[in-house]
Amino acid sequence: MIDEWQTIPVLWDAVRFAADQRQQMQQFLLTGSATPLNDDENEDIEHTGMGRIARVKMRPMALWESKESAGQVSLKALFDGTQEMGLFENPLTLQDIAFVMCRGGWPGALGLEKDDALEVAFNLVEELVNVDIHKVDNTEKNPDRVRSILRSYARNISTMATATTIMTDVRANDISITDKTLSNYLTALKRLFIVEDLKAWQPSLRSKAGIRTSHKRHFVDTSIATAVLELTPQSVLEDFNLFGFLFEDLCLRDMRIYTQTLRGDVYHYHDNTELESDMILRLYDGRWAAVEVKTGSKEIDEAAKNLIKLSELVDTSKVGKPSFLMVLTGGQYAYQREDGIFVVPIGCLKP
Repeated sequence: MIDEWQTIPVLWDAVRFAADQRQQMQQFLLTGSATPLNDDENEDIEHTGMGRIARVKMRPMALWESKESAGQVSLKALFDGTQEMGLFENPLTLQDIAFVMCRGGWPGALGLEKDDALEVAFNLVEELVNVDIHKVDNTEKNPDRVRSILRSYARNISTMATATTIMTDVRANDISITDKTLSNYLTALKRLFIVEDLKAWQPSLRSKAGIRTSHKRHFVDTSIATAVLELTPQSVLEDFNLFGFLFEDLCLRDMRIYTQTLRGDVYHYHDNTELESDMILRLYDGRWAAVEVKTGSKEIDEAAKNLIKLSELVDTSKVGKPSFLMVLTGGQYAYQREDGIFVVPIGCLKP
C-alpha cells in the first residue's frame, strides 16, 4: 500500500511497470487524498494505467458502515423487487441526526466522546484551509478566501446556486476576487474531494417540459458544511430550514455510497414546471429509481404526489419504469404506502 502516491507521481508508472512484469492481480493499493494533475499537466505520468489500474472513489462512512443505521431496508433488495416491508422503527432521533451531521463519517471520529468527535471536522477544515489547499496544485491560496468560498457553498448547500450567486456572496467580503480565481479555487476543492456537486438527470419525457441542467451544490460530507459555518448539533436543530438542506446533503452522502456499491450513480431532476426529485438513482444496467428527501412526516403526501407525477412524465419506452419510488425521511418508521411508494428513514437504510 502506497499512501498519498500523487505527491510522487512517478510511482504510478512504477506500479504499472511492476504489474506488467509480474502479471498478477491485486498487488498494489495506491491511496491519495487528492486527484493528481491531468496527464497533460503532469509530465511525470507517462501512462494512463488502462488495463492495469482500477480507480475506486473512497468516501466517508455511511450510517450503515458506522453501525448507526439499523439497515432493515436494502437498496439492492428494492431494485431487485425482493424487499419485504413491515413497520420498521428508525433508531435515530432528530437529535441523533443533527449529531451525525456535525460529526461526519470520518473513521477517526468514531468511538470518541461526543465533544471530541465533533472536533474532527473542525480540525479537518482548518487543515484544509491552511495546508492542504496549497499542496493540491502547488500554488499559494488565500486561507481567508478559501474559508469564504466554503461558507458560501455551505449556505447554498442542496440548491442549484450558480457560480454567479457564489461569486456575489464571496464578494460581499472579498471585492478583489475574479471569476477565474473562483473557478481555480473550486477546482482545487473538487480535486481534494471536499465539494462534490450533483449532476442533473436528463431523461426522455412524454411532454415538452424543459429539463434544467444545473448542478446542485453539495459537499462530500455534511460535517464540512457545519464546521465551516461553526454549527453545533444544537444550533442546527434551532434552524429547521437549514436542517432540511443539511439533511438532504447527509442523505445524498449515504445514497451515493450505497448506489456506488450497486454500480450506479446519483443525479437530481428539476424541470421548468418546478417538478423535481432530489435524487435519481441510476444503475449501469439501466434500472432507475426516484427519491424525495423530507425531514418529517407532514411533507410525505406532497412528496409522493411529485414522485408519481415524475414517473408518469418520463418516457418509459426509452428509460424503463422506475424500480421503485421512495421518500427518504428523518421520521420514526419505514413502511410502504398503499400507492406503492416506500417511506424509509435514513436510519433504516443499507446498500
